[in-house]
Amino acid sequence: MQNQPRDNFTGKTLGQFEILEEIGRGGMATVYRARQKNISRVVAIKVLPSALLHDPSFYERFTREVDVIAHLEHPHILPIYDFGEFEGTPYIAMRYLGGGSMAQMVRRGLPPVNTIIKPFGQVAQALDYAHQQGIIHRDLKPANILLDERTNAYLSDFGIAKVLNSNLTGSAIIGTPAYMSPEQAHGLPLDARSDIYAMGVVLFELLTGREPYEAETPVALLLKHINEPMPSVRQFRPEVPPEVEQIVFAATAKNPNDRFPSAGDMRRRWKMLCRTAAPARAFRTFPQIRQRWYKTRPDA
Repeated sequence: MQNQPRDNFTGKTLGQFEILEEIGRGGMATVYRARQKNISRVVAIKVLPSALLHDPSFYERFTREVDVIAHLEHPHILPIYDFGEFEGTPYIAMRYLGGGSMAQMVRRGLPPVNTIIKPFGQVAQALDYAHQQGIIHRDLKPANILLDERTNAYLSDFGIAKVLNSNLTGSAIIGTPAYMSPEQAHGLPLDARSDIYAMGVVLFELLTGREPYEAETPVALLLKHINEPMPSVRQFRPEVPPEVEQIVFAATAKNPNDRFPSAGDMRRRWKMLCRTAAPARAFRTFPQIRQRWYKTRPDA
């Protein structure tokens, strides 16, 4: 019989939250379903490693970052109800969703294209809103896109990687290698276009059921994002329309200037394609799209 993990809070109470069951575990945090006793509300609690509090500056940065995220008001950004520290354990209380994550959806089997139209557009809309508030996600991936029972999508964990990775690794490179933009892999300053690259990788995975690159080490994976062309979606799923594949290529261009100018622009292209009965007529070729972007870019 395996020993129960030392940080298992199931059955315990964390302040006003009664921990009911573990629903997710990652390298940096564990997520539980819990009941907020004072209003009898079911929530999700993300519990962070207690060791983080050994750094005197961590809690100040943690509260500062999470407070900014908690003030994001958008129907497709997962709301934060509470955050803080209880008896040496940092935590974040969020809305509980029963539909799992997009990562779990992909693991259950390749989703039909029509089932990802709505949630992908919702995530792009939420991302565009956050970018307009000056907030970059930095760790956008299917595991951070949660679903309710009606497959509505909610973007979670804005900026959390920035706080956690700096403490746990001391590295300037923040995020998950499988979804990192080339500039993120280089450890360069980021803007919204890095998140757009990650959105393109997420779309690739939703359409093919796999990540675009495979490698034996995280460093080798980062080098592929920097140097290797994005694989063809249609190589793995030939029935995907070429116009959909072009959205992936446009979002994941190596040069940030060649990507969609904004997540909102990416969403509009996606919606246009999904609405039209003849997408080939509604979409220009990729070079023509890029040429149009350059004409409309504010800094062009």
